[in-house]
Amino acid sequence: MNKKKVGIIVAAVVAIVAAAGGGAWYFLKGNAGTGNSADKVYVESVASLTSVGAGSQNRYTGVVEAQETWKVNKDGEKEVKEVFVKEGDMVEEGSPLFEYDMEEAEGEIQQAELDLEGMQNDITNLQSQINQLSREKNAAPEEDKFEYTAEIQEKQNSIKQTEYNIQSKKAEIEKKKESIEKAVITSKIAGVVKSINESGTDAMGESAAYMTVLASGDYRVKGKVSETNVQNLSEEQPVILRSRIDENQTWTGKITKIDTQNEAGDGDDSQDYMMGSDSGVEKATKYPFYVSLESTEGLMMGQHLFIELDEGQAEQKEGIWLFEGYIVQEEGKAWVWADNGKNRLEKREVELGEYDENLGEYQIVSGLIQEDAIAFPMDGLYEGVTTVTDPAEVDYTSPLYNPEGEDGEMSEDGEMSEDGELLEDGTMMDNLSEDREVPEELSEDGELPEDSGDDAEGTENEDTDSDSDDGDNDGDSGEADSDSGDGEQEE
Repeated sequence: MNKKKVGIIVAAVVAIVAAAGGGAWYFLKGNAGTGNSADKVYVESVASLTSVGAGSQNRYTGVVEAQETWKVNKDGEKEVKEVFVKEGDMVEEGSPLFEYDMEEAEGEIQQAELDLEGMQNDITNLQSQINQLSREKNAAPEEDKFEYTAEIQEKQNSIKQTEYNIQSKKAEIEKKKESIEKAVITSKIAGVVKSINESGTDAMGESAAYMTVLASGDYRVKGKVSETNVQNLSEEQPVILRSRIDENQTWTGKITKIDTQNEAGDGDDSQDYMMGSDSGVEKATKYPFYVSLESTEGLMMGQHLFIELDEGQAEQKEGIWLFEGYIVQEEGKAWVWADNGKNRLEKREVELGEYDENLGEYQIVSGLIQEDAIAFPMDGLYEGVTTVTDPAEVDYTSPLYNPEGEDGEMSEDGEMSEDGELLEDGTMMDNLSEDREVPEELSEDGELPEDSGDDAEGTENEDTDSDSDDGDNDGDSGEADSDSGDGEQEE
């Protein structure tokens, strides 16, 4: 879901958000020209509405990690004599990590060298015997020479077998010497020692790396996205990464991989919770995705960041750019509901400039400054009503919000009671006749016929598409990022 689409949804319920302090619905009724001293309308400064990050934007959590991880496996037939590092230590390429105990191997080499010397002596003795048998054969009668020949061949075969054994023993000695020379294991990369697993097994008893070293220098960011939002991401998609401490500190990159084959793990809670139709609560699986960075300057290993899709929100634009939902355009003119500087509401004509279709924003050429305060343009507003900057000051029982004194309570199933205005499909009915009945006919533009008895200029708010009820507001627009491991948030 792009920012413009989310913005339209948010704008449609901005009155509800504004009423959070009072816990009431912020829907205005047709009260044009029926001013009341109790009427108050919440306004926000243009500066707050146009500041960086003021718009709606899906965010995902991420952590800086190394591009390369080197896992060192321990030889199961050897014992570790000494470990030269501890978790968190920085190491360079070639730095010693640990040393095997080679005392037994050294003893085996000494014994092998003695065996080798003995085999050399055996060959010398066998050769002497062959020489003696050859002399005796030459002096023996012809009928006895065959016996000497057979014995000489047997001695020669013994020499060949011993020579083979000598070569095998030499190879064994070389291997053990090489093992001793490599008794000290050194790092293949420069980085930080992430973990040392003395047991060499994981929690399930399976074989695991004895030591893990994370490469330094080349960083990437590992993010988490839930199954309800994973379809919003794609590889090669540009993203903006923000510091959790200072939102003005940003980095840029692009998504290089979305791993839907594995759940996000590494000690994090890989699941959040979503409502289910049967059991009441179901777990929503989270998957890892990875971001390559254009620059790693200022980043630290293990640093936590916010990740958001780059839709131009970080671009610095000249002047004031206001979300289109706050602007009313009629008969070729554009205006906003603004505070007149005396805590009263007025229609303020504005001059529009360029339009950003991606963000759904208009450039305000004239008519507004950053210090001005404006209200969301909802039916029933009138000039002269009192403006407030604290939603808690709004009296939602005043005639402006409740013209006939109805309590507008919610029924148990979440719909408005008969004296409220929320219809079965979840929309508000702005055009009710004086007897609170729905008129049989509405004109094509959604207004009441002239004889309906309603003085208000109530115009039905058109729902441009089914965003409000197609599930986009049901979790696809982001997930709250909190310390509970939820992983995502929507501003």
